[in-house]
Parts: sequence; C-alpha cells; structure tokens
Amino acid sequence: MEFSIKQSSPEKQRSGCVVIGVYEGGKLSTAAQLLDKAAAHHLSDLIARGDMNGKVGSLLMLHHVANIVAERVLMVGLGKANEFAAKQLLDVLRATLGALQKTACKDAALYLTDLPVKGRDEAWKIMQTVLIAAESGYRCDQLKSKPADASTLRKILLGCAGKPGSTAQAALSQAAAIAHGMKLAKDLGNLPGNICTPTYLADQAKTLAKAHKLKATILEEKDMRKLGMHSLLSVTRGSRQPAKLITLEYHGGNKKQKPVVLVGKGITFDSGGISLKPGAEMDEMKYDMCGAASVLGTMQAIAEMGLKLNVVAVIPSCENMPDGAASKPGDIVKSMSGQTIEILNTDAEGRLILCDALTYVARFEPDTVVDIATLTGACVIALGHVASGLYSNEDKLAKELLDAGDYSYDRAWHMPLWDDYQQLLDSNFADMQNIGGRAGGSITAACFLSRFAKDYRWAHLDIAGTAWKSGKEKGATGRPVPLLTQYLIHRAQTAKQ
Repeated sequence: MEFSIKQSSPEKQRSGCVVIGVYEGGKLSTAAQLLDKAAAHHLSDLIARGDMNGKVGSLLMLHHVANIVAERVLMVGLGKANEFAAKQLLDVLRATLGALQKTACKDAALYLTDLPVKGRDEAWKIMQTVLIAAESGYRCDQLKSKPADASTLRKILLGCAGKPGSTAQAALSQAAAIAHGMKLAKDLGNLPGNICTPTYLADQAKTLAKAHKLKATILEEKDMRKLGMHSLLSVTRGSRQPAKLITLEYHGGNKKQKPVVLVGKGITFDSGGISLKPGAEMDEMKYDMCGAASVLGTMQAIAEMGLKLNVVAVIPSCENMPDGAASKPGDIVKSMSGQTIEILNTDAEGRLILCDALTYVARFEPDTVVDIATLTGACVIALGHVASGLYSNEDKLAKELLDAGDYSYDRAWHMPLWDDYQQLLDSNFADMQNIGGRAGGSITAACFLSRFAKDYRWAHLDIAGTAWKSGKEKGATGRPVPLLTQYLIHRAQTAKQ
C-alpha cells in the first residue's frame, strides 16, 4: 500500500473515495463543509433526514455526488465534538479502512488527519492512519491452496488544508517503515512451527542483514556450549531442531556511541517440555517467538528509516519439546553467568534461554538492554490483552518506554520489581529456581531475569497478552514494534542534541 500527503480540497480531489467526518448533532468537519457547499448542501440534507447520526464509527457511503470529482464520498461519524480524543480517532480509522477494503476502490483520499485530537500532534495522527490502513489490508493466507482475492485498495492520500511540512513527510515515512516492520513480525509469528524453526529465523535474519547492510552472526549449539550457555541448551535438548543464537548489528550512529540491545525470545514452538501444556490452544504456542519477531521487525523499521543510532538485536532461538533427552523437573543447570538454576517447571523455559542471552550481550558494552518475550500467562491474567507488562531496573528507562508506548498507542504498564519478590526464587539446591509459584508469576519471572542484567540499564517487556489474538481473529499483532521503534526514534533524536 502506498501513502502520500498533500494539500488539497476534498471536492476537487480525484479519487475512488473521499472520506470526511461528521460529529454528532450534525456538525461537519472542515473538509465536510467544503464538500457540502460544493454539493449544494446534499450532505446536510442527508443528516437532517437522519441518514447519518454522527456516532463514532457510523458510516454512510454515497456514490456520484453532484459537483464532486471523486467517485464516492464516505461520511464517517466522529461522535461528540467535545469528547473526540485518541480512542475515538482510532475507532473512526478502523471503521473507515475496514469499509474501504470492502469496496472496489483502488485509491482513497482521507481528510481525517486535520481533525483536532486532544493531546495528539499531526505526526501521531499520520502514524496511526498509516498503521491502521496497513493493518486493514493485512492477509496471511499464502499457505492456502486458494488465497483470498487481494484488496483492490492500493493508494491512500492523506489530505490536509494547509501545506504539509517536513515534519509531516518525515512522520509519513517513519510510519510506513513501522508498518513494514510490523508486517514482518506478523508474517513470522503467523507461520507454523514446522516452517518457522530456529534455522528459518536465522535465515530470515541473514536475509534482512543482506537487504539492509547489517552484520549478522549465527552461533550454533557447539558455539554456545563453549560459551557455557548450558541454561539455554537445556531447553533445546528435547528437540530435533538445532538451537540458534542470532545477532544482528545496525550501525547508524558514530563509533563511540554505545548501542541499544534488543533481546527477543525465540521459542519457535513451546510444548512445555516434560511439564507438558494442556492440548487446548497448544497450536498458539507457535507464537512463543513473537518477541524475536518483534525485534526483527524493529530492526527492519529502523534500517529502512536510516535511524542515526547503534542497535544490536540478539535472539536466542530453539524449540521446547518433550523427549527422552529433555530436561526434567528437578534438574539443575549452570548458566553462562556461572549461576546455577533448579528447573522446577520445564514450561518456564523462556527465562532459561533469555538469561544466557542477557549475559552474552555484555560483550557489546550496551548503553541499554531491552528484552521482549511472551514470557508468562500470569501477565495475561494481570493486564489482559491491552497493555504489555514493563519491568526495569531504572525508573528513567521505564518512563522512556512508557512514553514511547503511549505515543505509539502500543501501551505498556509499569510493574513492580521489588526485592521483596526475589526470595520467592530461593532454592535449597541451586542459586535459584526457575519459578516462584503462582502468585505474582509475571513479577517473579522478571525478578529471575533481573539477576542476569545487573551490569547495565535493563528493561523487560512481557508481551504474552499483546503479541497475538486468539479466536476468530487469531493472528500475530506485530506488537511491540511500534513501541520499540518509537523509543529508538526518540533515542536518536536525543543523541543529536
């Protein structure tokens, strides 16, 4: 899908469809007023007759409106003018793009980014329009023998009353890059475990590196063994698929700039191992590599932007399967850090691969490390499917990520990482155990990881509730690519100052 932005008048815009807004009570947006005047008040007449009530997301499609160049006019309800805020605009955009995807329009002109939204700037409105447009056209049916007919909608123009400045154009380019990164993350997440193996992920990383001139390094199991990554290797013991430790390096900043390191959990299928998961919905455990997918998507986005920042991606990847060689509850392994771990539950495997990766990243002398993982069902119970769980050993870093999530509307919630929880990981036989019981399960998982991240600024995003949707709309969401990318954009801007 192609996006552009320009100053134009809606009644003169040649397009398959022009989209304008109507508030409750019949108040027309500025663009709608221009259309209404050109069409001899046809829009006002329809509103007066009750054909458009202006409620949020309500729609009325008009064809061949007199004196209007566009083939169609889509009137979309905005709700009450004094209540129009971020959520209302997002609901309007979803309704609008969903409707356009069902038409035969090849292109459309949206006059919605000019609408005033409380607490949101033009760049935010542009970004959200592009991301929702891309989401509306996303399909994952390439493995079907007869894929569905592709949408005809190919081009979207963001119309505005004034001449768009360089900020608007930059926002449009950045939003398109984020959309491309989200698509990569969703594509990888939606692939089945028999295709998207650790080797496949490694190959995708190498393809990405070649396309964007990144440095890719793939460590094999023998390399990990030499490094002492016995915690990571304990997870892959029951699988026939070899584990991979994938590293991508993006050098957009100066040589002296310490990198931001993104660590993505890459369990390409999680059966739970010997602590076998229930059979219901186990197919969704192909999504246990969505942390890795989001990291790869973020790397694509920032490389496409040419962001002036140094960023390293580290992805520990393997399967967690039951087998005669698989780890057993009660086994004790030594991590790369030298700390020993009693494995009480083999289904708490994400932290076992991440702890070695968190030790490994020290070689990059990072300024900041953020790990992203579909880590705990407990986080889903705590926060549902709206916010990702955020933990950090520095409040300033936590706020930076929270602000990035708020701006991108890919939100997170700051969870406690108090020392009071650490004692729940005490073991009689090793330095720690890999679970702390049912109570506060997401917190104790973060506490476990924090023991391997003491030498740098670190944050952990538990995306178990936000990385994919279940049910009829089953599929990867591409989160938290927007949050991560926005955080890195802000870092790059700060580095310039």
